[in-house]
Amino acid sequence: MTDFAGLRAVVTGGAQGIGLAAATLLASRGAQVIVFDLKPDVSEPLTGIAADVTDDGSVRDAVSAAALQLGGIDIVVNNAGIGAQGTVAANDDDEWHRVLDVNVVGVARVTRAALPYLRKSSAAAIVNTCSIAATAGLPNRALYSASKGAVLALTMAMAADHVREGIRVNCVNPGTADTPWVGRLLDVAQDPALERAALEARQPMGRLVSADEVANAIAYLAGPLSGSTTGTALAVDGGMQNLRLPAVRS
Repeated sequence: MTDFAGLRAVVTGGAQGIGLAAATLLASRGAQVIVFDLKPDVSEPLTGIAADVTDDGSVRDAVSAAALQLGGIDIVVNNAGIGAQGTVAANDDDEWHRVLDVNVVGVARVTRAALPYLRKSSAAAIVNTCSIAATAGLPNRALYSASKGAVLALTMAMAADHVREGIRVNCVNPGTADTPWVGRLLDVAQDPALERAALEARQPMGRLVSADEVANAIAYLAGPLSGSTTGTALAVDGGMQNLRLPAVRS
């Protein structure tokens, strides 16, 4: 499948997990893809550029370098993000600022820098990685949920702002995904196997979402096949948001 032939994409947080899966998929379907990451260790056909989404100068330099190398930018996947655990009282002000700076303001910085190039594209698309945490109350995820709720709202506002410039803006809302971040959480859990089983059980399909499944949703929203789709949040959550199943009885 070569539906992305001739298109040029930037994927933030693209050196692992969902970002790497998305970057790899876009490249396999014909796109030229540059990955932004703090440590952009990627293999061909991907190209890595070091970028810190909390630093406006770093972002602008990376976007300029990517646009020069690619000859423009058609697609931006704002995937860079960090997690946080605990209730609203569990994290101090510095941690609140840190997480919001990466997860929310980071999206704004990258998008702001890329807009001049996207405005010149005939197939401009932005896809933000949001989360089920934006739309469902999850225990011990207050800060993370707040940041992803802001990403959801920002996605809709950006879609309204730029639709008449020919730039589509959407987001994906994964459920609990089998990513390195979740793996690290499980590693430090008191009983990793029990914790994993609990995460799987809260999704109606009974398993974690895979990075490749989220990547396929990103590719759909980023590509020409979804040319009339903007201002949409696409759930990839195993039914977690909308399904209400009766308890399994032994």
